[in-house]
Amino acid sequence: MVGQPRGNGDAAEQGGEPDDTKPASDESRSAFTAPLGVPLPPVPEEEHPTSEFTIPEGLVSPLSYEPGSAFTPPDGIPVVGPLAKPGSPWQDRMRSMVRMPLAERPVPERSPRGDEGAESGPPVPRVLDLTLRIGELLLAGGEGAEDVEAAMFGVAHAYGLDRTEPEVTFTLLSITHQPSLVDDPVTLSRTVRRRGTDYTRLSAVFALVADITQGEVSLEEAYRRLAEMRRNRHPYTKWALTVASGALSGAASLLVGGDGLVFVLAAFGAMLGDRLAWLCAGRGLPEFYQFAAAAMPPAGMGVGVALLAQHTDTRIQASAVITGGLFALIPGRALVAAVHDGLTGFYITAAARLLEVIYLIVGIVCGVLMVLYLGARLNARLTPDIVHHSDRPLTQLLAAMLLALAFCVLLQQERHTVVLATMNGGVAWLIFGVLTKADVTPVPATVVAAGLVGLFGQLLSRYQFASSLPYITAAIGPLLPGSNTYFGLLNIAQGDVNKGFEHLATAGALALAIAIGVNLGGELARLFIKTPGQETPLPGRRAAKRTRGF
Repeated sequence: MVGQPRGNGDAAEQGGEPDDTKPASDESRSAFTAPLGVPLPPVPEEEHPTSEFTIPEGLVSPLSYEPGSAFTPPDGIPVVGPLAKPGSPWQDRMRSMVRMPLAERPVPERSPRGDEGAESGPPVPRVLDLTLRIGELLLAGGEGAEDVEAAMFGVAHAYGLDRTEPEVTFTLLSITHQPSLVDDPVTLSRTVRRRGTDYTRLSAVFALVADITQGEVSLEEAYRRLAEMRRNRHPYTKWALTVASGALSGAASLLVGGDGLVFVLAAFGAMLGDRLAWLCAGRGLPEFYQFAAAAMPPAGMGVGVALLAQHTDTRIQASAVITGGLFALIPGRALVAAVHDGLTGFYITAAARLLEVIYLIVGIVCGVLMVLYLGARLNARLTPDIVHHSDRPLTQLLAAMLLALAFCVLLQQERHTVVLATMNGGVAWLIFGVLTKADVTPVPATVVAAGLVGLFGQLLSRYQFASSLPYITAAIGPLLPGSNTYFGLLNIAQGDVNKGFEHLATAGALALAIAIGVNLGGELARLFIKTPGQETPLPGRRAAKRTRGF
């Protein structure tokens, strides 16, 4: 009889040495059982699941990588140097990274940090939490969704989290970090519930992000500076904002042909509306009702002036009083941000911002229409008695600069940005006036003037490594379509609905022209103008491909 090989159990019973081919324990994960007489394969020392790829023998890897190639080299995409140049703004470097597809995104070089080693960095949840808090302040301050994503990506990358993907919508921010392809991702989110306009705080956040991306701020120091920003009070008080609102409305009344008396009446009506809006805000009413309440005193002031003019020999332009009050209420900042988000591909955020603008405008319409309807019942003669813009160019230029100055105060800007933003607003009105004098229609003239505002604002922000909003938002104030908005509401109140909607459509076209011009000017500055200290141009980015019917 053929002898059978003895197992290790028999060997143990007879005092022999155990067979080395048997696994050391019963934790073997293999489902393979060796036939009798065939030894088992050796057990690996330790299992390391990994996604590393080793080039097979005989395969030559490509020496260079071309962006857009269908083949990714085994040794990875090379580091892109210009993205990490300290001379270029972090907005450009990180915006280029965010706009790249995730599969083609290179890993920029990071500056070494003294407080953290190469192997151990700050805790991932704390870095993601800091990133979300910074994004919350930027989004609540009015920044576009793309700039918020670029800031979040820059902060996370500066603290060593390369595989991160931020996502920004209208009220929700989230960021995901995945250490490797086989590790579980870490995702945090934060909701923006309150929005406030404070460009001083916005500039401080931009400075913090710039220091973080340059490797000059530790995680604890960043948290401390962020807490100081939240504790700091606004640079201007509520009464200063009320006075600025009155000055803005008075300047707007001068732009549309008013005189000194009209300036005073428009300013007084706007100040009443502002205090009424503060009262509604203190009672917890939504912004819709706040805008409706703020629009009623200027309209009531105009109706009162019209009734007074009917019973006396005084000639006061009631339409200029009402138009000036509307200038302070038109949500130009939100509209520019909405169009910017749409042009950069953030359609959900853009749609939400546009819906917000529509609700605010409807609130203004409701407030004005109620007063105008009451004036029509009282037989108040409200006629479009606005003079042309070219009759008093010097007075209207000074009024445009005063309007931009008042807007700076309402936006809570830093004092060193007020002069530049005021001059930018004067340039915008000057270009618009010259083009309209040359028989250019208002919409193209508005696009050109707003484009220059965006170009100059982007240049100023790039030279000072700050946000461009303080130099742009206030400067577009003189271009806002206040007169067309008032004409549309007046015609609707008087029963001429078709003509009223025609004026409102013109106002919408002018508002979109402002937003598109501002965005176009900013893009031209990024594409063709080199930043001081930047040695080479930033790498180009491919446009997103859209379907064309298929």
